[in-house]
This record gives sequence, structure tokens and C-alpha cells, in this order.
Amino acid sequence: MEFKFFVGVDVSKDTLDFAVYAEEKLQLERHTTNDAAGIKDFLKELKKTFSTQPKDFIFCMEHTGIYGNHLLQHLGKQEIAVWLENPLSIKTYFGIDRGKSDRVDAQRIAEYAYYKRSKIRIWDAPRDVVQKLKNLLSIRDRLVKTRKALQASITSADGFVDKDLVNTNKKITEPIIEKLNVQLKIVEKKIQELINQDPGLKHLNTILNSVTGIGAIVSANIIVATNEFKDIDDPRKMACHSGLAPFSYTSGTTIRGRSKVSHRANKKLKTLFHLAARSAITAKGELREYYSRKITEGKNKMAVLNAVGNKIIHRAFACIKENRLYEKNYVPVLVKA
Repeated sequence: MEFKFFVGVDVSKDTLDFAVYAEEKLQLERHTTNDAAGIKDFLKELKKTFSTQPKDFIFCMEHTGIYGNHLLQHLGKQEIAVWLENPLSIKTYFGIDRGKSDRVDAQRIAEYAYYKRSKIRIWDAPRDVVQKLKNLLSIRDRLVKTRKALQASITSADGFVDKDLVNTNKKITEPIIEKLNVQLKIVEKKIQELINQDPGLKHLNTILNSVTGIGAIVSANIIVATNEFKDIDDPRKMACHSGLAPFSYTSGTTIRGRSKVSHRANKKLKTLFHLAARSAITAKGELREYYSRKITEGKNKMAVLNAVGNKIIHRAFACIKENRLYEKNYVPVLVKA
């Protein structure tokens, strides 16, 4: 798909900064409010200024959160293409920053989109049910994080703080933790109900849950992260995105660093796949045998867990691609020519 105009957008809670790039130069800049009125006014001006069709534009913005939702909704209604990009990709493209403002950021995003147009990835808006699932998972994450912090306040103080203070802390904190546990069960029940009510989500969830190590929460997060396997359909990309794919560090004949994973990854997914790996190696089967063998060989435990998580990802994606449940002793069907 060929685009004539590349619109960079810097998004903040209250305002939007737009920069239009075409023919190797900046064509237009605007600063608007982040609401329906501001967005509609800019889109009208855009069409009037350039006298062209919506299909000629692509809007590029950083994939940062909820503040871009108003704009995404309006662009979707007018069938204007959107490219959501990782902020780190844009930052590394321009190198060292010399000054920063919303206006400059919009210009940089527009310029990035123009010169990287051969790498365009059109954003496929998630279905409403997937967005609801994402929101429920976010609520669960906050509850888990809060519970962890409260539990740490008890365990870390024990033995270092006056016993009366420790007991007072426990008396106040433990009922809150119990309440959080109740709320977590409610949220997890709602997550499962939402998945079961939608045939598409239910089908994907059933396949993913058949893979050793993948449970309800890991499955739901995979569905959201891949946008039902529309945005990410390659297991190698998922492993890289999750920080589980090892990269070699060599140069010439002098540098021979050991292969290691990149820190530029989705830390939440990495944690979830580590949990899945830990679950898998407790179950009787190939993955537990693999883990034990590698540890006996003297391999680093974390590196082996990464490898187990990588194997889980490849198994899950293979099952989704072939639309089947995971089978430990699966034999591919040979098709006669």
C-alpha cells in the first residue's frame, strides 16, 4: 500500500501534536486538544489543505497507552491507516536527543514514518472483547502488584523491626491482603467468563491451555499481546518480543561473547513465560527431562528457563497455526502429492 502523507502524532493526556511529512520535508504542523472537537477540526483541515483521500494518509504514533484512544476511534471510523510503533524504535533511530518537546517529537515521528515506510506495519484494531480482556488483565496486574508490596512489608521487616511494630503491621496488612485475594478471584472469574462468552476467544484459549505450562492467565495475556495472533503470528517474533530469544555477541576474531537475551523486551510477558516454564518443568514429560539434562550439564538455570519458555511459545504457535490441541506424541499427517 502506497501512502503520500505521513502524519506523526505526539500524544499526551490533554493535547495532540501533529506533523505532516511528505516529499522529504515537513508540510504542516498543528497543536490541538485531545478530544473529539480538536481531532475533527484537524482531520477537516488535513483534507482541505491537501485535497486528497483518507487512503493517502497514514498516522504514526507511539504505542504508549490509553491516551490515543480518542484519535484511534476517529481514524477507524474514517478508515485511515494507523501505524503504532515502539517508542524505543523511534528513539534509537534518531540517536542522542538534543532537546525535547511535543512539537519536536511529532516531527520526529512523522520523519521516522516517512523514511521507514518500507517497514510499515498497519495496526489492526483489537475487537471490543479483546480490549475488555486487556482492561481486566490490567486490573488484575494492579491487584497482584499491591498484594506483593504488602506481603513484602511484612516479611522484610520481620527480625529487623521491633516485634510490636511487626505485629501491628501484620494486624493491619493481613486483612487487606485477604480482601485483595478475594478481589483477585472475582477478576479472574470475570476474565474466564468473558473468554467463554466469545467463541473466538474460547477456541484460542482452549488450544493454548492444552500446551504444558500455559494456564488461564498466561493464555489470556498471549491472546491480548498478539491481538488474537493477528499482530504477532510468528513464534520467533513472540520469543524476541518476550525477551526469550538469545542473540549472539561476536565481532571479528577477538570478540566472542556468549549468546544472551536482549533487555529490550516486554518484561511482563517474560515473567509470565518464566512462570509457565517453571510450571512445565514440574510436570512429567519432555520439558522436565530437558531442564534436568541441561542443569546437569552445568547450564545457567535462568538460561535454561528461557529455553523452556521459548519451546512453550513455539508449541503454542504451532498448535494455533494448525488449529489443534497440543499432543505430546503428535505425528504430522502426510499428504499425498
